Amino acid sequence: MINTTLCYIAQGEDYLMLHRVKKENDLNHDKWIGIGGKFEDKESPEDCVVREVLEETGLKLTAYRYRGLVTFVSDRWPTEYMHLFTADGFTGTLKECDEGVLEWIPRKKLLELPHWEGDAIFLDLIDREDTPFFSLKLCYRGDQLEQAVLNGTYIKGGPSL
Repeated sequence: MINTTLCYIAQGEDYLMLHRVKKENDLNHDKWIGIGGKFEDKESPEDCVVREVLEETGLKLTAYRYRGLVTFVSDRWPTEYMHLFTADGFTGTLKECDEGVLEWIPRKKLLELPHWEGDAIFLDLIDREDTPFFSLKLCYRGDQLEQAVLNGTYIKGGPSL
């Protein structure tokens, strides 16, 4: 199992997105995702998201919120626990990222870009300010989302998968 963070940084109606096009053998190749990465030893989710955002973007988070835990299960990679954040406060100047291209994208256009199917579920949840902390389990076979479970309730697929 691995632990990661992912942060959707908002500026007005836009989110800062990373188009993953630079790394070799990237399971997210050509997808548009938020900003984040793997935990280092002794890091909390908050430590990790602040460090990863600074490393990948040059921005220092000043206001952020822990929104949920997304468990990814796949037939191609180890189980991943992704700690999901949103942020709307930061300082610094955007820099070039060695993992892809950073771009401010209008929220309404995100799902028009290449993305994982399950991303649409948690993007909808984080867009609603009153959504309480949630747990979302996404089960993939290859690139296909087979099952989604939100707070213990099946919203796609069923228990037989």
